[in-house]
Amino acid sequence: MTFLGDPSVSLPIIFAVLLGVSILIYVVLDGFDLGVGLLSPLATDGHRDRMVASIGPFWDANETWLVLAVGLLLVAFPAAHGAILTALYLPVFVLLIGLILRGVAFEFRAKAPVDKKAAWDFAFFLGSLMAAVSQGFMLGLYIMGLQFTGVALAFAALTAAFLPVGYSFIGACWLIMKTSGELQAKALRWARKSLWGVGFGLLLISFATPMASLRIFDKWLSFPEAILLAPLPLLSLAILVLLWLALQRLPTRNDSWAWAPFAFATVLFFLAFCGLAYSFYPYVVPEQLTIYEAAAAPESLFIILVGACVVLPIILAYSALSFFVFRGKATELRYD
Repeated sequence: MTFLGDPSVSLPIIFAVLLGVSILIYVVLDGFDLGVGLLSPLATDGHRDRMVASIGPFWDANETWLVLAVGLLLVAFPAAHGAILTALYLPVFVLLIGLILRGVAFEFRAKAPVDKKAAWDFAFFLGSLMAAVSQGFMLGLYIMGLQFTGVALAFAALTAAFLPVGYSFIGACWLIMKTSGELQAKALRWARKSLWGVGFGLLLISFATPMASLRIFDKWLSFPEAILLAPLPLLSLAILVLLWLALQRLPTRNDSWAWAPFAFATVLFFLAFCGLAYSFYPYVVPEQLTIYEAAAAPESLFIILVGACVVLPIILAYSALSFFVFRGKATELRYD
């Protein structure tokens, strides 16, 4: 392990990066298909089928990244895994129920009698809502240091309200890219409206995160950090402006820029994640455990890293292959 330098320092950093990348990819990929589920009640039955068809080849594989993230947290940072899941037991339970309900409804809506299809469509929406709200609540509590004070719970309730808006936005951007005609026009209206909620939610979290910790406040607002970090919020603001302009100009002739809102939304999520990662480093449990304190033994981490170097490229490869094979506009939903 000499190529890693001091493994007690380098290995926790490597696994923190792998964990962060897994969470970010999950938020973007499962975010858009959760968003499609959240938007489904606003569509007609025919459009709802096309929406489901647009995520059909991807949604199950997208959740692999959540499994990978939880697995990395468990094996690489076992102390943090226990602390985080103990504090977030109830919202994690709601998340799992939502994902199960959503998966079952996704399959059963195509096989149920016509008069029962609406019930399964509602179950699909409800499962998506439960998953999104619980993730938002967990994010809020995490930002507030896993404290169960009145202020922390109020902030968690706000993030629980705004994360579904963010998922709805990226879901609408996905539909702009994957559909055409009347449904694409509806997706454009949904995206234009939800963009305001995304901007407000980012502003709220940006102000609340430094307020949650004096350490985070100093990391962002002391000199010269405030100047060096200024490009991050400025870039986020620029992306928001580009998103607004793109949504105003679409649809274009030949649908040539339909990909732009989803691409910009992905960059915006990436920038927001980078801000949170910088805020909490080196802590994996805010103000309680650093990545170095929570990490497993270096010998164990090295063995896990070898396995990750095999598994991660496979997951990336089949994810990329699925997006390549099913590129282009969503076609008619068929199960024959």
